[in-house]
Amino acid sequence: MSHSSAAAALLAPAVAGALGLAPAAAHAQNAPPAARAAWIKACYDRKHQESLPCGHWRLRLRDGRDAVVRGAAGRGIDGKGRAGAFTGVFAISADGRVMAYERAGDHRLVVRRTAGGPVTELPRAARPKGVGSDEIDLSLSPSGDRVLIDYFDAPDRLPTKVITVATGAITALSPKHGALGFSADGDEVLTTRTVSDNTTAMYAHRLGGGVIRRTPPTLVMNAATHALAADGTTVALFTTSEQKPPRVRTYDLATGRLSAGAELPLKPDATPYLAWWDAGGRLTATVRTGEEGKAAVVRVLTVDPATGTATQADKYTIGSKGSTFVLAGE
Repeated sequence: MSHSSAAAALLAPAVAGALGLAPAAAHAQNAPPAARAAWIKACYDRKHQESLPCGHWRLRLRDGRDAVVRGAAGRGIDGKGRAGAFTGVFAISADGRVMAYERAGDHRLVVRRTAGGPVTELPRAARPKGVGSDEIDLSLSPSGDRVLIDYFDAPDRLPTKVITVATGAITALSPKHGALGFSADGDEVLTTRTVSDNTTAMYAHRLGGGVIRRTPPTLVMNAATHALAADGTTVALFTTSEQKPPRVRTYDLATGRLSAGAELPLKPDATPYLAWWDAGGRLTATVRTGEEGKAAVVRVLTVDPATGTATQADKYTIGSKGSTFVLAGE
């Protein structure tokens, strides 16, 4: 996929002096750091008698270090622009190279590299007037070149927006659809919609025009996690069971073919929480375990959907009591 000069500015490696991160994060490295996750702690507020987000968002980098994102709003705002008791919007691309967040001060939605460098402002239309931070669901394509914004407006009137970072171009999707995420190359968006006969249809919207629609079996729709491949038709899905290990299957939106599937070498309570394909056809899944209110153990697995073979690519802990975290690809 080619990028314009504006995208190149976003996606080019940044030098340490332009990081805009905490000084401790600006060590010389052979390659720009990629992020595993982002987190922000909570502090008890005596006035409000509750725990509120406090301090700065921090990136947990793959080399084990943390870096502070000073420009990101820790607390979001409500529809009237007042500080809310909830965290600001934040997302990281699956490859860990790009992040999107609401900027401290004006709460404008922006995109930048996790390694630092210039900030790219998203169009003001990305945040309609009267929409609070808690009404925005923000996610990035695997490489971070597109942003998907879904809104939690009760009447379902605000269309879901897909913004190409390099150009600011906006593609609108029906608010009646629930967005499941981007394809591996970011050229499609996978959505679902409940149709009139109480069944649910699945759609692959090609952002350049065109859509594939099919009504999958209930098993597909009830899966815990879905991921659309770069071909725009192959959907990987992970199903869960209380007694058996989770299974991985593939479903073809063009033909309706559902694979037999295979069990993963995981415990029944370790169903993948996130999944995505890369442009080369490799399937990655993230498993998150841990008790409520304590640090989560995160494992990133490379999965063979034909055999269920899973290879651990990464493992780390994130979060603690009261803190909020966002994983890469979430």
